[in-house]
This record gives sequence, C-alpha cells and structure tokens, in this order.
Amino acid sequence: MIRSLTRAAVVCLIWQGSLFSAGAADRAPSGDPEILPAGARLERLWDEGAFTEGVAVARDGTICFSDIPGEEAPGKIFRFDPATGKTTVLCADSGKSNGLMFDRSGRLIAACGANIGKQALCEITPDGKVRVLVDRYRGKRFNSPNDLVIHPDGSVYFSDPRYVGPEPVELDEMSVYRYVPATGKVTRMKTGVTKPNGLVLSPNGRVLYVAETDNRSLGAADPAPADAQKRMTLNAIPIRPNGTLGPKRVLVDFGQENGIDGMTVDVKGNIYAAVRSESRHGIAVYSPAGKEHAFIPTEELPTNCCFGIGDEATRLYVTVGTGLYRIRMNIPGFHPATADVRGES
Repeated sequence: MIRSLTRAAVVCLIWQGSLFSAGAADRAPSGDPEILPAGARLERLWDEGAFTEGVAVARDGTICFSDIPGEEAPGKIFRFDPATGKTTVLCADSGKSNGLMFDRSGRLIAACGANIGKQALCEITPDGKVRVLVDRYRGKRFNSPNDLVIHPDGSVYFSDPRYVGPEPVELDEMSVYRYVPATGKVTRMKTGVTKPNGLVLSPNGRVLYVAETDNRSLGAADPAPADAQKRMTLNAIPIRPNGTLGPKRVLVDFGQENGIDGMTVDVKGNIYAAVRSESRHGIAVYSPAGKEHAFIPTEELPTNCCFGIGDEATRLYVTVGTGLYRIRMNIPGFHPATADVRGES
C-alpha cells in the first residue's frame, strides 16, 4: 500500500492503523458503571490480520469482520464463532470490503473501497462471492465506500470518502449516499460533512450519526498541505420521513486530533465510537447529546465496533490494529437493520 516512509506515508500509516501506539496497555477502561462493568477488560480473540475493520454480527451470532491489506493483496472477510472461539475465512477476495452489516433477510452488505478494490456497495454471498449492488453515481465511480448502516425500512446509508488508493477521483464531493434495494435508486445526501466516515442510527431510526474524519489527504500520493486544518467531528443529522436528511448538529469536535472511524449504539441510544486521536485512542461512549460517559483505551488505533446478539448481546466486539477484541458491557447493543423502530432517541 505504502512503499516508503516519507512524512506523508507515516501520516497515512498512522491513520490506517499500521503503526503501534504505546501507552494504552496499562490504562483500564473507566466510566459510568451503568454502562461499563467493574473490572471489564478487552479480550484479544484473534490477531493475524493486516488492518481489521467493519465488524458485524450475523443472525446466527457469529461475528464477521474485514481485513484490508495493501494494494498488492486482496482483502478478506473473516468469521469468528463465539461458541467455538475459532476464526475462519468467509470471503477470500472481498473487493477491499470495509464496513459490513447484515440486513433483515440475512444478506451481508459491504462497503468495498479503493486501493484496487470494488469501489462499490456490494453483497457478500454465503459462498463468499462478491456481487456489486451499485458502483456509480450519475455515471461516475464512487471514491471509496467506507462504512454503512441499514435503516429498519431496508434502505442503506453509506459513506464515500477517499483515504488511500491509486484510482482517479471522479466525483466532486465526498458524500453520504442512500441506496434503496427495492428500486436500485441511489441518492446523494446533503449532510454538511466534508469527508464522512463512520455511520450509525439512533434506535428510533430518526437520527443518522456521521463521523466527519477529514484529514485533508487522499493518501500518500496526495498528502495534506502542511497548514491544512482538519475537520474531525461527530454529527447528529435528523432523518426526515422521506429518507432525506435535515441540518447537522455537531456533538463532539476533536479539533486537530484525529477523530472517529466506525460506531455502534446500544438500546438506550448511547454511541460507541472508535476514536483514533493519537493522544487518547480507544472506544468512547457518548450520550445522544455528545457527553462522554465511558472510555475503553486500546493499545493500537481502533477502527470499528459492534455488539453481539443472544448470550453475547452485551459483548462489544472491536477491531483494533491487526486484530479482533471484545469486552463485556452492561447495556445490550441495538441492531437497526433487524430491529423494529422504537420511540426513544
């Protein structure tokens, strides 16, 4: 992916999670005991990847996650079975899948990125094949679909930034899109976010949370200017009844530190966010108003998280660096693609 450690390459490696970040191993998780059990610690489950991402739970309770190597190798999707503790390959060439989520019918939907990837929203079939659902907007290739969330109505919201990859950038904006499977229609959403990354929904399906992770760079070949001002924020954006979005509200502003990658929520609407700030990285738990209630430090930079189901409903699974981890929480997770819409935010 990156062939020489120039200053720009180091910046890119830090963002991609390839460099070890010391100082978190000896710091315990802390925060509201209603959210975080006393003595809870991250448990390493698997650590044989290149760059893990996009963790998602299947309806049988197994945990799927992406592994994204450099340009020279295909991406993979792995499946971890909590019952056996074994991790196996689900898809040997994922089209550089990143964010994953299972829909109501059990289909695995993937945001497949650039860097010799599919640059498309795809379905991963049970036999490990990749089927493109949509790869263009108004005839132009997507930049690098990164993350997605499936609304209870079946529509898919996905983000399309660009952080790495030699492919030309064809679109004039980095945007959030809404894809409707029943019609195949894809619509560009107006968010006010310059470079969207992680996405998640509130339990009532009325708010889309969007991580703005604008590092002002398209990768090592196009680094950010020395005086570039990053935009690193967590935003709450109302979803109108017709699926379009209202004006954003900034919940958290990270300033010039790196912000959030992937996210999930619990049944009470708390937001669990993979924060990649160099000085304080880990999983931060925010209220719907953006108040931090708990923090789980990670040794390396985290990328994404999701809850299990059934007996694992309070287990938070986290992709960090080259591995998959989990930690017990006190509140069960919420899964918008398969749940009924509720009244709370």
